[in-house]
Amino acid sequence: MKSCPLFSKCQRNKITLSERGFTLIELLVVLVIIGILAGYIGPKIMGHPEEAKRTMTAVQIQGLEAALKLYRLDNGDYPSTEQGLSALVEPPAIGKIPPKWRKGGYLEKDKIPKDQWGHDFVYLCPGVHGDFDLSSNGPTGEPGGENENAEITNWEKDK
Repeated sequence: MKSCPLFSKCQRNKITLSERGFTLIELLVVLVIIGILAGYIGPKIMGHPEEAKRTMTAVQIQGLEAALKLYRLDNGDYPSTEQGLSALVEPPAIGKIPPKWRKGGYLEKDKIPKDQWGHDFVYLCPGVHGDFDLSSNGPTGEPGGENENAEITNWEKDK
């Protein structure tokens, strides 16, 4: 019978019972701490779904702004109001036809997203507040509103 060359090494590195790992009490203390933290932090994070929707809609507006800027870099102008945001996913057939429309469009999923409440974004070019105005009417789907019902725009970033 051959002896294992590692056998003597294994014998030397033998772990005693007190060094095996965490005790049951240590594990329970950690679980209690995690439970307390989850109970305190969880509701604070998950308790604001409307605020999360507003933030996500603002991020969508920023993404659409970036796509519109790419469109302008390729074609010299932003799509007109009549062409709308659909010019980002398919070449416009009306108005000024873009000379270098990018194959595949300017949005990843080849469709115009809706805001977090399922409403279409409002696009106006030329805009009242800049080269173009891009907004979401918020949860009500109607222009205006206040506080959590206020519209989300590309010209008022702090709203």
